[in-house]
Amino acid sequence: MNYSTADSLPTVTPDDVRGAQKMLSGVARVTAMEGSRHLSQLVGAPVHLKCENLQRTGSFKLRGAYVRIAGLLPEERAAGVVAASAGNHAQGVALASALLGVRSTVFMPKGAPLPKISATREYGADVRLHGQVVDETLAAAQEYAAETGAVFIHPFDHPDIIAGQGTVGLEILEQCPDVRTIVVGTGGGGLVAGIATVVKALRPDVRVVGVQAQGAAAYPPSLAAGRPVSVESAATMADGIRVGRPGDVPFRIVRDLVDDVRTVSEDALSAAVLLCMERAKLVVEPAGASPVAALLSDPGAFEGPVVAVLSGGNVDPVLLQRILRHGMAAQGRYLAVRLRLTDRPGALATLLGVLTLVDANVLDVSHVRTDPRLGLTEAEVELHLETKGPEHCAEVGHALREAGYTVID
Repeated sequence: MNYSTADSLPTVTPDDVRGAQKMLSGVARVTAMEGSRHLSQLVGAPVHLKCENLQRTGSFKLRGAYVRIAGLLPEERAAGVVAASAGNHAQGVALASALLGVRSTVFMPKGAPLPKISATREYGADVRLHGQVVDETLAAAQEYAAETGAVFIHPFDHPDIIAGQGTVGLEILEQCPDVRTIVVGTGGGGLVAGIATVVKALRPDVRVVGVQAQGAAAYPPSLAAGRPVSVESAATMADGIRVGRPGDVPFRIVRDLVDDVRTVSEDALSAAVLLCMERAKLVVEPAGASPVAALLSDPGAFEGPVVAVLSGGNVDPVLLQRILRHGMAAQGRYLAVRLRLTDRPGALATLLGVLTLVDANVLDVSHVRTDPRLGLTEAEVELHLETKGPEHCAEVGHALREAGYTVID
């Protein structure tokens, strides 16, 4: 890697990315590029999905981890490697280490999903659960590195990591030569920096757009300040891009080469996960679906052909269930209603009859008859309904009120 005399930070070149591509031959999959008819109609131009959710370990992270570990000196390999992650980076480091014959230790938060913990162990890592949040886990991993001499493998703030992730950009240019816009989910910035490095060198006319969750958007204030700054809170379902501060190395690349960094809401993220599953038949985690969320939020802002990078598919089934319910609610296809009714025989049947008339499908009913908040002749019912869109939701609410029910917001 080269070093800039301006700020002594390492730089990443297109040749570094090409070298990484050769190194990853036979290791990382050349993932599929799938067209999306629904998104193409929405955007008014061809939209393709780069399916890194189908990569080995379920995300792009293997690419950078393998290049970083493969570049270690023999004595560094002998000392082993250590990483901190809630999931995707953990699995990438574990598999890369196993393929290269290097001992790996991975620190994960105590609340990390069990499927991700199990997968990381199955890839051969010594998994240690520490802390409740990733910052605590990261501190433990760095302390372990200082004590043992193990090499700390950062998830995004290293030129080898960025070069490895940049191979996604080379594949995009090969698979979709006429691409005009590439949309990339962005946390610390390693993936979007790597893609921008090679794409802007080979096709400067292609627009590269990063996407962050509104609740964890450190890049917009950092770009405004001209330096990486931390955000006080990072709350989002998209744990793969829930990063409180950009990396120093990727920040400079993003600042210089990425055309725009946009933010998306939690509703848009859940709707994007649902769309990927229903329309593309792809299981994608919220961070991986963030480019789709950006297209849904502002379809007219992207010149086509567009490539949206689905960066990962590792999502806990319990969380996926909640996300899908959230996505259905955001689209008006799921409605939770709480109301009061008179506690008498047949009252619940009468209520269900009203819902039948407006063609609302009842998924679940909770009937409370004893509660200090209720009068002697009252009962409270919570209904979970399958509906057909916002207009149908409004029709259901109107029908209930017309029938004399008190709907509790």
